[in-house]
This record gives sequence, C-alpha cells and structure tokens, in this order.
Amino acid sequence: MLETVDLTLALSKKEYQRQLQRRQVQVRELAYQVYVQKRPVVIVYEGWDAAGKGGSIKRLTARMDPRGYVVYPISAPQGDDKEHHYLWRFWRRLPERGQIAIFDRSWYGRVLVERVEGFATEEEWKRAYREINSFERQLHDFGTIIIKFWIHISREEQLRRFEQRKSITYKSWKLTDEDWRNRDKWPLYEQAVEEMLLKTSTVTAPWTVVEGEDKYWARVKALATVVEVLSRELDYKPQDPLDRKRRKKKKK
Repeated sequence: MLETVDLTLALSKKEYQRQLQRRQVQVRELAYQVYVQKRPVVIVYEGWDAAGKGGSIKRLTARMDPRGYVVYPISAPQGDDKEHHYLWRFWRRLPERGQIAIFDRSWYGRVLVERVEGFATEEEWKRAYREINSFERQLHDFGTIIIKFWIHISREEQLRRFEQRKSITYKSWKLTDEDWRNRDKWPLYEQAVEEMLLKTSTVTAPWTVVEGEDKYWARVKALATVVEVLSRELDYKPQDPLDRKRRKKKKK
C-alpha cells in the first residue's frame, strides 16, 4: 500500500501561502461551528519520525480560538496511565461537546511502537485492532467527528531530516537516540503501518494518508481534509476567501 503513495506531490511556496491562508480561515470558521453545534472532534496525527506532524498541527491551530482545542503530545505512559488498560488514558482525554482534541500520536501506538518494540504481546496487539475499531465506533455513535492522518515520507527523506536536525542547534532537541533505533527497524514498522491502515480504516473513521515528502503539500492537504470532513459532518459550508477576492477583482 505505502509504495503506491506518490511522494513527488509538491506545492510552490507562492501557492502554499495562498492555500494555507485560505484553509486556515475556513478551519477557524468551522471550529466555531463545532462550538455552536456542540460536536466533539478528535483529530489523530500519526506518521514516521520527522514526518512533520508537529508542523502540520501548528498550521492547523494557527487561527483557531485557543479556548476551543487542546493538543495532546503522546509518549510512553507514565504513572496512573501505565497502570490501566492502554485506552484508559485516551478516554480521559476525550473532548467534551463543542471542543476539539488533537492527538500528536495516539492509541495506535499499541499496534505500532508497542508491537515492534515488544511492549505488547502478540495476543495484545492483535486484539487491539478490534478494540480500537470498537472504541472509535463508540465515539462516532456519540456524535464525535473523527479525522485520522498518517503522514508518509520515504526512508531517504527521513535520513535527510534527521541529519538536518542534528546540524541545526535549535532543532537538535527533536532528535533522540530512540529515533535512530526506530529507523533501524524501518521494515518492521512499515509492515505494522500497512496492517494498521488495512485493519482500522473504517467507514466511520477512515485514514487519510498524507504525502509528506514536501512539507508544503502535506500541510495544505491535512488542512483541506479537515475542512472537507468538518463541512460534511456539520452540514456547513465555510466561506472561501479566494472566491471573495475573485468577486472583488471582477467588480473592479
């Protein structure tokens, strides 16, 4: 599946800035509708290390009212989270009606890192596909809008970004020994990702694979997907700032 993803897709800087502003304005309008209609929203970001999850989330939230969303950076469970079922820490972080919860990594760690690194037994991670689908189905039935992204890059592009992080002081904190260890297990992670996408992309909570080689393309595609899904689920069409600009030019 992943080998069919077209990683050559890209945007020019000019078109990126144009589409970025357009989509951010629409997301802001739709986020207000989320509040008005009292719908909970869950947005999940998964992807390779250095794929650009953080940058995409930054652009998504840039113009949103900070009172209307929360971002959860998910790492290894600690404290009480470690003593409960793996879904417990996500249940307790789910958004209330009218709020948006954004997960920078999520419950899919069970079938990715926990599977590959041996933190979950084979029986546990195989069972997790059913548990996760049931979990998301319950959220959907409650009225939750679910959007899931897998940001995909090539192994070569990941290495380039790792080397860049290592050489730039203010980015070096992003690179850890764990990132290098995960990279060594690329084939195992790739197999886990393929199976995850196949077994947990459902009608109620489908995956969107984002071509992430070009960061401009990836950010705009994620924003456009959020606009599309929220518009459909909320039955609300946000204004298009580009249409307004075209109309103004015609009048002149």
